Amino acid sequence: MQLVGDDLNKVNHTILDRMESRAPLIPQLAGHIIASGGKRLRPLLTLACTRLCGYLGERQIGLAAAVEFIHTASLLHDDVVDESDMRRGDATANVLWGNQPSVLVGDFLFSRAFQIMVADGSLEVLRVLANASAVIAEGEVMQLETLNNVELPEEKYLEVVSAKTAALFAAACRIGAVIASRGSVEEDALESFGRNLGIAFQLVDDTLDYSEHQATLGKTVGDDFRECKVTLPVLLAYRRGDDDERNFWRRCIADGEQGDDDLNKAMEILQRHDALQDSIERARHYGAMARDGLGTFPDGEAKRALTDVVDFCIERVY
Repeated sequence: MQLVGDDLNKVNHTILDRMESRAPLIPQLAGHIIASGGKRLRPLLTLACTRLCGYLGERQIGLAAAVEFIHTASLLHDDVVDESDMRRGDATANVLWGNQPSVLVGDFLFSRAFQIMVADGSLEVLRVLANASAVIAEGEVMQLETLNNVELPEEKYLEVVSAKTAALFAAACRIGAVIASRGSVEEDALESFGRNLGIAFQLVDDTLDYSEHQATLGKTVGDDFRECKVTLPVLLAYRRGDDDERNFWRRCIADGEQGDDDLNKAMEILQRHDALQDSIERARHYGAMARDGLGTFPDGEAKRALTDVVDFCIERVY
C-alpha cells in the first residue's frame, strides 16, 4: 500500500529495534517468524485508518508495531498448540527451536507490545488492544473446544473466527480513530470495518487450505485437514453430504484417522458440494459489510486504499 509506505518502513524499523534483548534467542526466533510473515496487513490497517482520520503525528508507528507483536505472539503460540511444522513454506519456530522457546518468546512479544502501549500514554488505546488480546486468547481456547466437532453449528464457528482473528483486525482499525481524537461514531465504524474484514479474511484462508491456489501463496495445501480443524468448507460439505461422506468426515476429522489419499478425496467432496465457492461467497458478504463500515468517511485516497484491502483479502483466492 503506497499510501503508507514510508510509515510502514518506520514500523519495520521499530519492530527490529524492539525485538532486541539481552537473550540472543529472542531476536533470532522472533525475527524468523516476523520475516516469514505476510504483508503486515494488521499494521497496514492501523496506518491507513489513522490516515483516513486525518492524523498527522507519529503515534501510529509504535502502535502498529505493537499490533504486529500481538499478532506474531499469537502465531507462535498457535503453532505450538497446533503442533504445526510449516508456516508459509518455512519450518515453524517450534520445529527449529522447540516448544518452550516458542512459547516464551511469544510471551516476550506480548509484553513488548504492552510496553509500547503504555509508552503511548493513552488509556483508551491500552483498553482497546488489551481487550483484543484477551479475546484472541479466548478464541484459541474456544477453538480447542470445537476441535474435531464436524457437527459444530456455523454460528459457533463464526464466533471462534470473530474472536481468534477478527478481534485484532477490529482493534487495529479502531485505534486509528482513537489516536486521531475522532468520536465514537468513527471509532465504531472502523471497528466494524476491521471486524468484518477479519472474518472475510479468515473465511478465505480456510477455503484456500483446500485449494491448489494455496501453493502459489507459499502455503501448504491441507494443513487444516491434517490438523483436524473444523472450518466452514468442512461444515458445509458435512451438512450437504450423504451418509458415506459424513462417515468420511467423522473418520478423518472427528477421529483423526487419515490415509494417504484422504486429502484428495476431501477436496473432491468439497468441490462436489460447492463448499469452497459458497465459503468465498460468505467472505464476499462480510467484505461488503466491511465496505459499509467506511461509509461514514469522505471519499479519498485513504478510503480507496482500505477498499482495495478488502478486495485483496477476498480475491487472493484467484
